[in-house]
Amino acid sequence: MTEFWNERFGDKEYAYGIKPNEFYKNQIQKIPPGKVLFPAEGEGRNAVYAAKSGWQVTAFDPSIVGKRKAENLAAKNGVEIEYLIDNYESVILPQASFDCVVLIFAHMHPIKRNEYHQKLISFLKPGGALILEGFSKKQINNDTGGPRNIDMLFSKEELLSDFNNLSNLKIEEKDVFLNEGIYHHGVASTIRIIGMK
Repeated sequence: MTEFWNERFGDKEYAYGIKPNEFYKNQIQKIPPGKVLFPAEGEGRNAVYAAKSGWQVTAFDPSIVGKRKAENLAAKNGVEIEYLIDNYESVILPQASFDCVVLIFAHMHPIKRNEYHQKLISFLKPGGALILEGFSKKQINNDTGGPRNIDMLFSKEELLSDFNNLSNLKIEEKDVFLNEGIYHHGVASTIRIIGMK
């Protein structure tokens, strides 16, 4: 998969644009800035927005090409982000150390999904927030982004199970119009979650 993402991010243009995801942007504005984690952050659009908003940002992704582009985007915006080359399986971060974890179209192997989601939540402080937007299984019928393996797409039931230890959990499945670069463009079926540890 690392080769896939290095190739996807290899063009000069940003594959998913340089503007933040709209759902995430609207949600993080409601939270006082602190420490935020961006798993599978790719080219850095969401991490850079958080840094510009006063957050202390840590991000990780297996793609060295994505990291380079993220750091270039941060420099152009006059901010710094900590960007690790890592993946869900091997990443090691302090437990209960982040005020927010942001998962934007961060899909993963279905057999490991619950394990990885639990691991990422372990990095949240008590009272910390989760912000998630991903593609629902209905997205398999659309050609507007996301994995082509339906098992990698999310269902509400799966995500409710993965995050059942969070409080104030709100989950919504809806069709939205994405305008995020050339790979996320058009009407898409998504699932959105916010919750607190």
